[in-house]
Amino acid sequence: MKITGVETIKVSVNHRGNWVFIQVNTDEGISGIAEASHSGNDDLLAAEIKKCGKWLKGKDPQQINSLYRQLLNTSRGRIHQTALGALETACWDILGKTLGKPIAALLGGPIIEKLPLYANINRFVRDRTPRGFADAAAQAEKEGFKALKLAPFDEVSGLSKISSSRTDWRLGIERVKAVRQAVGAEIEVGVDCHRRFDYASFLPVLDELDMLDLFWVEEPVPNHHLSDIRKIATRSHKPLAGGERLFSLEEFEGFLTERRYDVLMPDLKHVGGIRELKNIGEACRLCGLRFSPHNPAGPLATAASAQVAASVPSFWHLEYAWGEVNWRARLLDPPEEIVDGMLILSDNPGVGHTLNPEFIESHRI
Repeated sequence: MKITGVETIKVSVNHRGNWVFIQVNTDEGISGIAEASHSGNDDLLAAEIKKCGKWLKGKDPQQINSLYRQLLNTSRGRIHQTALGALETACWDILGKTLGKPIAALLGGPIIEKLPLYANINRFVRDRTPRGFADAAAQAEKEGFKALKLAPFDEVSGLSKISSSRTDWRLGIERVKAVRQAVGAEIEVGVDCHRRFDYASFLPVLDELDMLDLFWVEEPVPNHHLSDIRKIATRSHKPLAGGERLFSLEEFEGFLTERRYDVLMPDLKHVGGIRELKNIGEACRLCGLRFSPHNPAGPLATAASAQVAASVPSFWHLEYAWGEVNWRARLLDPPEEIVDGMLILSDNPGVGHTLNPEFIESHRI
């Protein structure tokens, strides 16, 4: 089997960006698909995929390890890693379709077949008032989700503009309280801080968050502020989660060998694909950490992440980009299936789905 070409497909979603898919074609008529969304620059990503695709032409897509090592760029920048992860995932999809097995089976078989999701309501909410967040949370609960996450600290614009004033973050706390009141005590709520604080500015925020019933606090400070993360972890009564911007197992090493986060959040699209996500998940098991893949993305990234997560004992729950478009599930064949806040793992070959060509064309850029 030989690769004959690679195609990039962009789908218009909303004000938060597009979904980007790729398709790797072969001379035997089997194509592999994957998602490459949120690289930071879709045009640069498409150029990187095109460059890698030219090199891949004529290669055997089933030689995944060899191709990965040869394509690996030591700089591990976000653009290259996203392209690499998508190409690697598409090759796994081809291998699964060739063998007639889902990727989870190729990884040793799923441990679970219904994966708990948490609804990331942040990408949906345009009305950024506490009421706007509360209404979205209530709707997600009505649709069956048992856990959800919001990023409430819009007014804290980053380390360069941190102020000691409570007004910078107080509205964020009010948003969290409104969500908690809207969904009640039975629904889990997580808070994403988007690395907007440093240690000193986060302490009063942490005191407020510790009084709320949260399943985690995500990335209060940048990942390279290692001592700050360690000190916050010591003070926090809630689990700390992070790692969405780390690009390989090697970059996760310091968070595995020395406990800083309680939950690690590698993103399939950016860490390098199926194998690297599996490696990080198993390393979490070894180190006694929970594994919860970062995934504010489209249905194809969700399907591929689920194939890996279902095979990892340390898996906790998978992020789901809730509410972005009402036609999301129909991009795939068979459609994405979610029941009572659980993703039903597909047992079809490869990632478990194909792209719906007619529906793709109606939303393609």
